[in-house]
Amino acid sequence: MFSLILRGDTMLLTMDIGNTNINIGLFNGDELSVSARLATERQKTDDQYAMDFTNIFVMHKIQFDDISGVVISSVVPEITESVTNAIKKLTGKDALILSPGVKTGLNILIDNPAQLGADLAAGAVGAVAHYPLPAFIIDLGTATKICAVDKNKGFRGCMIAPGVQISLKALTDTSSLLPTISLEPPKKACGTNTVESMQSGVVLGTAAMIDGILDRFCEELGEPATIVATGGLSYFISPVCKRGIVYDRHLILKGLKAIYEKNN
Repeated sequence: MFSLILRGDTMLLTMDIGNTNINIGLFNGDELSVSARLATERQKTDDQYAMDFTNIFVMHKIQFDDISGVVISSVVPEITESVTNAIKKLTGKDALILSPGVKTGLNILIDNPAQLGADLAAGAVGAVAHYPLPAFIIDLGTATKICAVDKNKGFRGCMIAPGVQISLKALTDTSSLLPTISLEPPKKACGTNTVESMQSGVVLGTAAMIDGILDRFCEELGEPATIVATGGLSYFISPVCKRGIVYDRHLILKGLKAIYEKNN
Protein backbone atom coordinates (compact mmCIF):
# COMPACT_ATOMS: atom_id res chain seq x y z
CA MET A 1 0.00 0.00 0.00
CA PHE A 2 1.39 3.42 -0.94
CA SER A 3 0.16 6.68 0.48
CA LEU A 4 1.52 10.22 0.51
CA ILE A 5 1.63 11.50 4.09
CA LEU A 6 1.76 15.24 4.47
CA ARG A 7 4.16 16.69 7.01
CA GLY A 8 2.36 17.67 10.20
CA ASP A 9 0.24 14.52 10.47
CA THR A 10 0.85 12.52 13.64
CA MET A 11 1.05 8.79 13.15
CA LEU A 12 1.16 5.62 15.23
CA LEU A 13 3.83 3.15 14.15
CA THR A 14 2.81 -0.49 14.67
CA MET A 15 5.17 -3.38 14.12
CA ASP A 16 4.69 -7.16 14.30
CA ILE A 17 8.02 -9.04 14.37
CA GLY A 18 7.46 -12.59 13.16
CA ASN A 19 9.82 -15.46 12.49
CA THR A 20 9.75 -14.84 8.74
CA ASN A 21 8.73 -11.20 8.27
CA ILE A 22 8.43 -7.90 10.11
CA ASN A 23 5.06 -6.34 9.27
CA ILE A 24 4.89 -2.57 9.65
CA GLY A 25 1.83 -0.33 9.73
CA LEU A 26 1.43 3.43 10.11
CA PHE A 27 -1.95 4.63 11.33
CA ASN A 28 -3.10 8.17 10.66
CA GLY A 29 -6.03 8.30 13.09
CA ASP A 30 -8.09 5.17 12.42
CA GLU A 31 -6.78 4.80 8.87
CA LEU A 32 -3.94 2.44 8.07
CA SER A 33 -2.15 4.80 5.69
CA VAL A 34 1.01 2.79 5.06
CA SER A 35 1.86 -0.89 5.32
CA ALA A 36 5.23 -2.48 4.57
CA ARG A 37 7.09 -5.70 5.17
CA LEU A 38 10.72 -6.58 5.81
CA ALA A 39 12.39 -9.96 6.07
CA THR A 40 13.26 -10.94 9.63
CA GLU A 41 17.07 -11.13 9.74
CA ARG A 42 18.47 -12.14 13.10
CA GLN A 43 22.05 -11.08 12.38
CA LYS A 44 21.26 -7.42 11.64
CA THR A 45 22.43 -4.65 13.96
CA ASP A 46 20.51 -1.63 15.26
CA ASP A 47 22.04 0.54 12.54
CA GLN A 48 21.18 -1.90 9.77
CA TYR A 49 17.54 -2.02 10.85
CA ALA A 50 17.58 1.78 11.15
CA MET A 51 18.65 1.97 7.49
CA ASP A 52 15.85 -0.41 6.48
CA PHE A 53 13.25 1.65 8.33
CA THR A 54 14.68 4.88 6.91
CA ASN A 55 14.23 3.54 3.38
CA ILE A 56 10.58 2.75 4.10
CA PHE A 57 9.96 6.18 5.62
CA VAL A 58 11.64 7.94 2.68
CA MET A 59 9.74 5.85 0.12
CA HIS A 60 6.42 6.85 1.68
CA LYS A 61 7.49 10.47 2.32
CA ILE A 62 7.08 10.18 6.10
CA GLN A 63 8.93 12.48 8.48
CA PHE A 64 10.41 10.84 11.58
CA ASP A 65 8.97 13.53 13.82
CA ASP A 66 5.48 12.75 12.53
CA ILE A 67 5.54 9.55 14.62
CA SER A 68 3.58 10.11 17.83
CA GLY A 69 3.93 6.62 19.28
CA VAL A 70 5.28 3.13 18.63
CA VAL A 71 3.91 -0.29 19.60
CA ILE A 72 5.61 -3.61 18.84
CA SER A 73 4.74 -7.28 19.17
CA SER A 74 7.54 -9.79 18.73
CA VAL A 75 7.97 -13.56 18.75
CA VAL A 76 11.69 -13.19 17.96
CA PRO A 77 13.19 -11.90 21.23
CA GLU A 78 16.76 -11.96 19.90
CA ILE A 79 16.04 -9.04 17.53
CA THR A 80 13.47 -7.11 19.58
CA GLU A 81 16.13 -4.93 21.21
CA SER A 82 17.83 -4.16 17.88
CA VAL A 83 14.53 -3.11 16.33
CA THR A 84 13.44 -0.98 19.29
CA ASN A 85 16.86 0.69 19.45
CA ALA A 86 16.65 1.46 15.73
CA ILE A 87 13.20 3.00 16.13
CA LYS A 88 14.37 5.05 19.11
CA LYS A 89 17.30 6.43 17.08
CA LEU A 90 15.00 7.48 14.24
CA THR A 91 11.92 8.77 16.07
CA GLY A 92 13.09 9.47 19.61
CA LYS A 93 10.16 7.36 20.86
CA ASP A 94 10.28 4.49 23.33
CA ALA A 95 8.21 1.65 21.94
CA LEU A 96 5.44 -0.04 23.90
CA ILE A 97 6.42 -3.73 23.75
CA LEU A 98 3.50 -6.13 24.01
CA SER A 99 4.43 -8.31 26.98
CA PRO A 100 2.89 -9.58 30.25
CA GLY A 101 1.53 -6.62 32.21
CA VAL A 102 0.48 -4.61 29.15
CA LYS A 103 -3.28 -3.98 29.13
CA THR A 104 -5.08 -5.85 26.35
CA GLY A 105 -8.67 -6.00 27.56
CA LEU A 106 -8.57 -9.80 27.24
CA ASN A 107 -9.35 -12.26 30.01
CA ILE A 108 -6.60 -14.78 29.30
CA LEU A 109 -7.91 -18.21 30.33
CA ILE A 110 -4.99 -20.44 29.33
CA ASP A 111 -2.92 -22.40 31.87
CA ASN A 112 -0.08 -19.86 31.96
CA PRO A 113 -1.19 -16.44 30.67
CA ALA A 114 2.44 -15.22 30.58
CA GLN A 115 3.13 -17.75 27.81
CA LEU A 116 0.60 -16.29 25.40
CA GLY A 117 2.42 -15.23 22.23
CA ALA A 118 2.39 -11.51 21.51
CA ASP A 119 1.13 -12.09 17.97
CA LEU A 120 -1.75 -14.23 19.23
CA ALA A 121 -2.72 -11.59 21.80
CA ALA A 122 -2.60 -8.81 19.19
CA GLY A 123 -4.69 -10.82 16.73
CA ALA A 124 -7.27 -11.57 19.42
CA VAL A 125 -7.48 -7.89 20.40
CA GLY A 126 -7.90 -6.97 16.73
CA ALA A 127 -10.80 -9.40 16.45
CA VAL A 128 -12.41 -8.05 19.63
CA ALA A 129 -12.09 -4.48 18.33
CA HIS A 130 -13.48 -5.08 14.85
CA TYR A 131 -15.70 -8.19 14.76
CA PRO A 132 -18.66 -9.71 16.61
CA LEU A 133 -17.81 -12.16 19.38
CA PRO A 134 -17.23 -15.01 19.90
CA ALA A 135 -14.51 -15.21 17.29
CA PHE A 136 -12.00 -17.71 15.97
CA ILE A 137 -8.80 -16.20 14.61
CA ILE A 138 -6.83 -18.09 11.96
CA ASP A 139 -3.22 -16.98 11.43
CA LEU A 140 -1.42 -18.69 8.56
CA GLY A 141 2.20 -17.65 8.84
CA THR A 142 5.35 -19.56 9.75
CA ALA A 143 3.04 -21.68 11.90
CA THR A 144 -0.66 -22.36 11.40
CA LYS A 145 -2.57 -21.07 14.42
CA ILE A 146 -6.25 -20.94 15.32
CA CYS A 147 -7.32 -19.10 18.49
CA ALA A 148 -10.67 -18.81 20.24
CA VAL A 149 -12.09 -15.73 21.97
CA ASP A 150 -15.46 -16.10 23.69
CA LYS A 151 -18.29 -13.57 23.90
CA ASN A 152 -16.89 -12.19 27.15
CA LYS A 153 -13.46 -11.40 25.61
CA GLY A 154 -12.00 -14.51 27.19
CA PHE A 155 -9.00 -15.92 25.32
CA ARG A 156 -9.88 -19.61 25.56
CA GLY A 157 -6.86 -21.17 23.87
CA CYS A 158 -5.47 -22.08 20.47
CA MET A 159 -4.21 -24.74 18.10
CA ILE A 160 -0.67 -24.56 16.67
CA ALA A 161 0.55 -26.71 13.77
CA PRO A 162 3.44 -26.57 11.28
CA GLY A 163 2.88 -23.81 8.75
CA VAL A 164 2.09 -24.38 5.10
CA GLN A 165 5.56 -23.40 3.87
CA ILE A 166 7.28 -25.47 6.59
CA SER A 167 5.23 -28.51 5.62
CA LEU A 168 5.90 -28.01 1.92
CA LYS A 169 9.64 -27.51 2.48
CA ALA A 170 9.85 -30.65 4.61
CA LEU A 171 8.10 -32.58 1.85
CA THR A 172 10.32 -31.38 -1.02
CA ASP A 173 13.59 -31.40 0.97
CA THR A 174 13.20 -35.03 2.00
CA SER A 175 11.71 -36.40 -1.24
CA SER A 176 14.07 -36.23 -4.20
CA LEU A 177 11.44 -36.67 -6.89
CA LEU A 178 8.94 -34.09 -5.66
CA PRO A 179 9.11 -30.63 -7.30
CA THR A 180 8.64 -27.17 -5.87
CA ILE A 181 5.03 -26.07 -6.43
CA SER A 182 2.94 -22.90 -6.22
CA LEU A 183 0.31 -22.59 -3.51
CA GLU A 184 -2.67 -22.70 -5.82
CA PRO A 185 -5.74 -24.83 -5.13
CA PRO A 186 -5.98 -27.79 -7.50
CA LYS A 187 -8.99 -28.31 -9.74
CA LYS A 188 -9.89 -31.46 -7.82
CA ALA A 189 -8.87 -33.11 -4.55
CA CYS A 190 -7.97 -36.43 -6.18
CA GLY A 191 -4.89 -35.30 -8.11
CA THR A 192 -3.95 -36.98 -11.38
CA ASN A 193 -0.37 -35.67 -11.56
CA THR A 194 2.39 -34.91 -9.07
CA VAL A 195 1.88 -31.14 -8.87
CA GLU A 196 -1.89 -31.40 -8.54
CA SER A 197 -1.55 -34.13 -5.91
CA MET A 198 0.88 -32.03 -3.87
CA GLN A 199 -1.37 -28.98 -4.13
CA SER A 200 -4.24 -31.11 -2.90
CA GLY A 201 -2.24 -32.27 0.08
CA VAL A 202 -0.79 -28.88 1.01
CA VAL A 203 -3.61 -26.46 0.13
CA LEU A 204 -6.74 -28.59 0.50
CA GLY A 205 -5.18 -30.61 3.31
CA THR A 206 -4.53 -27.44 5.32
CA ALA A 207 -8.07 -26.21 4.57
CA ALA A 208 -9.53 -29.53 5.70
CA MET A 209 -7.49 -29.37 8.93
CA ILE A 210 -8.78 -25.85 9.57
CA ASP A 211 -12.38 -26.92 8.89
CA GLY A 212 -12.00 -29.86 11.26
CA ILE A 213 -10.46 -27.81 14.07
CA LEU A 214 -13.13 -25.13 13.69
CA ASP A 215 -15.82 -27.83 14.05
CA ARG A 216 -14.19 -28.98 17.29
CA PHE A 217 -13.78 -25.41 18.56
CA CYS A 218 -17.50 -24.76 17.93
CA GLU A 219 -18.41 -27.93 19.85
CA GLU A 220 -16.23 -26.90 22.80
CA LEU A 221 -17.43 -23.29 22.81
CA GLY A 222 -21.05 -24.34 22.40
CA GLU A 223 -22.02 -21.64 19.90
CA PRO A 224 -21.12 -20.40 16.40
CA ALA A 225 -18.44 -17.77 16.04
CA THR A 226 -17.13 -15.15 13.63
CA ILE A 227 -14.12 -16.56 11.79
CA VAL A 228 -11.34 -14.15 10.81
CA ALA A 229 -8.17 -15.12 8.93
CA THR A 230 -4.90 -13.21 8.76
CA GLY A 231 -1.30 -13.95 7.84
CA GLY A 232 0.31 -14.01 4.43
CA LEU A 233 -0.95 -17.47 3.40
CA SER A 234 -4.56 -17.01 4.51
CA TYR A 235 -5.24 -15.33 1.18
CA PHE A 236 -4.58 -18.67 -0.57
CA ILE A 237 -6.07 -21.10 1.94
CA SER A 238 -9.19 -19.48 3.41
CA PRO A 239 -11.16 -19.35 0.11
CA VAL A 240 -11.09 -23.17 -0.13
CA CYS A 241 -12.27 -23.73 3.45
CA LYS A 242 -15.90 -24.81 3.79
CA ARG A 243 -16.82 -22.21 6.39
CA GLY A 244 -17.37 -18.52 5.74
CA ILE A 245 -14.13 -16.77 6.65
CA VAL A 246 -13.37 -13.04 6.69
CA TYR A 247 -9.86 -12.25 5.44
CA ASP A 248 -8.22 -9.35 7.29
CA ARG A 249 -4.62 -8.93 6.22
CA HIS A 250 -3.82 -6.31 8.88
CA LEU A 251 -5.67 -7.79 11.87
CA ILE A 252 -2.57 -7.94 14.10
CA LEU A 253 -1.58 -4.35 13.31
CA LYS A 254 -5.13 -3.23 14.11
CA GLY A 255 -4.89 -5.12 17.38
CA LEU A 256 -1.61 -3.41 18.23
CA LYS A 257 -3.23 -0.03 17.62
CA ALA A 258 -6.06 -0.93 20.02
CA ILE A 259 -3.54 -2.11 22.63
CA TYR A 260 -1.55 1.11 22.34
CA GLU A 261 -4.71 3.14 22.90
CA LYS A 262 -5.59 1.10 26.01
CA ASN A 263 -2.18 1.91 27.50
CA ASN A 264 -1.97 5.62 26.66
